[in-house]
Amino acid sequence: MKIEELSALEVSFNQLIENLLNKKAENEQFTVRLSSERSQFTRFNHAKVRQTGCVADGWIELTLMADQRSSVRQFPFTGNWDVDWQLTYAALQELRDELILLPIDPYLVLPSGTNTSREVHLGNLLAAEAVVPNVLELVTELDFTGIYAGGVVIKAYGDSNGQKHWFATDSFTLDYSLFSISGQAVKGTFAGSNWDKSAYIAKISEAKKQLELLSRPAKELPRGQYKTYFAPAAVGDLLMMLSWGSVSEADIQQGNSALATLWRQEKQLSTAFSLKENFQRGLVPRFNELGEVAAPELPVIEKGYLVNTLVNSRTAKEYQKIANGANVSETLRAPEVSPGKLVFEQIFPSLDTGLYVSNLHYLNWSDRQTGRITGMTRYACFWVENGEIIAPIENLRFDESLYRFWGENLVDLTNFQEFIPEVGTYESRQLGGSLVPGMLVEDFTYTL
Repeated sequence: MKIEELSALEVSFNQLIENLLNKKAENEQFTVRLSSERSQFTRFNHAKVRQTGCVADGWIELTLMADQRSSVRQFPFTGNWDVDWQLTYAALQELRDELILLPIDPYLVLPSGTNTSREVHLGNLLAAEAVVPNVLELVTELDFTGIYAGGVVIKAYGDSNGQKHWFATDSFTLDYSLFSISGQAVKGTFAGSNWDKSAYIAKISEAKKQLELLSRPAKELPRGQYKTYFAPAAVGDLLMMLSWGSVSEADIQQGNSALATLWRQEKQLSTAFSLKENFQRGLVPRFNELGEVAAPELPVIEKGYLVNTLVNSRTAKEYQKIANGANVSETLRAPEVSPGKLVFEQIFPSLDTGLYVSNLHYLNWSDRQTGRITGMTRYACFWVENGEIIAPIENLRFDESLYRFWGENLVDLTNFQEFIPEVGTYESRQLGGSLVPGMLVEDFTYTL
């Protein structure tokens, strides 16, 4: 998107807020959220283009509040002022008619504060016509499958109290797999704001090496406990389980959190494990659905102790806590796990004999109260003996507690981190991701 088009959208959004301020009644308050993108999507299969095109999309979410009641409407945002204002004013009238029919919400949070911010992160993305040759030139002879999504994503906020935020970023993700003749696969992701050809070459070269190893006969392992190295992508999968009933203050208060025993200090994780929210990379907006701005960094777990939960204003009001800018679902938005001391060259010697796990899938809580997570190995997972890869493994199901693999059984974390991007495209392209190291764990439990 050209900078002139981006500026025009911002002007149109600001004008919409100003008109709402003029039209609102004295007892009314409102919030307006914008999500917009212009993205190039290209889908590959067998190293050929199967689908490609550009998507221009945007929506407005208008929330009207009055007399301790609130209601929401969502409708398209086109950037055409006449069309957008017509849709917005119609939504405002509908919400007014609806509010009087709704019950009082005792924990309704009204807009407050006067926060304003503006972030525009311009990148160097591939032109639409350059995506296919740049992606495929290294994999033409392989069974390469994946999807490229790149372009500008916009998130914005305004309200009746004067808060206003604008966040726009250029970014891309390439979510891909290389398949062997036997159907085994190596999975990878490549993402950023600037297309780095040398980094892409390194990614594909490493994937090709793993693909060669997958040609060996697969080894079937009996269930049991094995020393395991988890690559950063697998650590990212485990980490995101914390957004589902763990780090939320509401979940703590309602007894649903997997970290409840950590919160009560009945258990402790390894002193090597630290987790924080880190917004300083500028990959996601710091403002939430109420225009509140989170701190640039928020420690969550420090050296094995839970020092902060994620608290939004609604939870704070209900449980008499202090809000810290969390989103409505109190989930991790910019998580970072601190690195350890394990250097890259020592991963296999330190593992010695055990499992090398590149990716996981189908994760779920098997017993949330004890922090037990179940899931399966997937994509380029190997059996290692005496520090050397022997064979790929048949898929294994695991069932293990985070109090063990991030607690007493955590051997070490790598001294390097990898960015694992969000690659979801449901409703809109997702932003951000996790910055995580790899980790080495003793006696990880595989059940099937």
